Amino acid sequence: MSAVDADSLTFLDDYLVRPDPLDPRLSRAVAGVDHTGQRTETRVVVERALTLYLNAREIVTMMTIGDHPDYLALGYLLNQNMLRPDDVVTDVEFDPELDVVVVRTERQTDYEEKLRKKTLTSGCAQGTAFGDLMDVIDQAELPQAELRTSWLYALTHKINTTPSLYLEAGAIHGCVLCERDRPLVYMEDVGRHNAVDKIAGYMFRHGMPGSDKIFYTTGRLTSEMVIKTVRMGIPVLVSRSGFTAWGVELARKAGLTLIGRARGKRFVALSGVERIVFDQDLAYVEEEAMKHRRKGATFDD
Repeated sequence: MSAVDADSLTFLDDYLVRPDPLDPRLSRAVAGVDHTGQRTETRVVVERALTLYLNAREIVTMMTIGDHPDYLALGYLLNQNMLRPDDVVTDVEFDPELDVVVVRTERQTDYEEKLRKKTLTSGCAQGTAFGDLMDVIDQAELPQAELRTSWLYALTHKINTTPSLYLEAGAIHGCVLCERDRPLVYMEDVGRHNAVDKIAGYMFRHGMPGSDKIFYTTGRLTSEMVIKTVRMGIPVLVSRSGFTAWGVELARKAGLTLIGRARGKRFVALSGVERIVFDQDLAYVEEEAMKHRRKGATFDD
């Protein structure tokens, strides 16, 4: 890396967690041929099955890239309302040989009714949400935070230039927990619901509040993403991709600031626009470079 490149990536030191695209467990090289018939080699992400237990009960088997199984397990249970924010977790045990993670709690959990109310969501890799999660939207009381456009442009530039599997191999989603113009926790996975659950688990384990945070995702702004962001108490959700109608409707009902198609100097806000402070002169904002786009991503995912 040149001195100029190193200087331009000093913000990487601000991360608490960020991707490691060179981790050999997360991707591998696969040989094939390209459109001209020439032999080629490309990196592809690796999927693993991870089975989650809550105390003595098997809950779900998830397809994941396999990093941060503890955060994924905690975040999944929190976002499915099977763990409460005030629950005491006594242990999170991961067995890498069996690909099993067990979350143990001080409270005796009761989730049979929630399992019966399970609903399939629109997220890739078939995420699930339970019926009572809609209560999160009805009871939402998000803080009156602000989002400065100068923060937004700084964040999208930093996230786009952070080394990641997203840029290296594609076929993966990224989610980033941010504060003002600083990206703090960057998680990736084959499904965006897994990536957001990892961040929820990190916040729970480290006692990190969501009231002053911004949530960024590479995926679509669906009902699932809105519900999970509101559940984490985060007032602003940003994506480089587009919206679903129900996602917008729920965001408006909950008072969530919802920003999509955030690329270069462009973005569209469809909810919570009162939080946005337009303090950035667009003459000083560059368009997104092609080299920073995910492989194959030109239009909405």
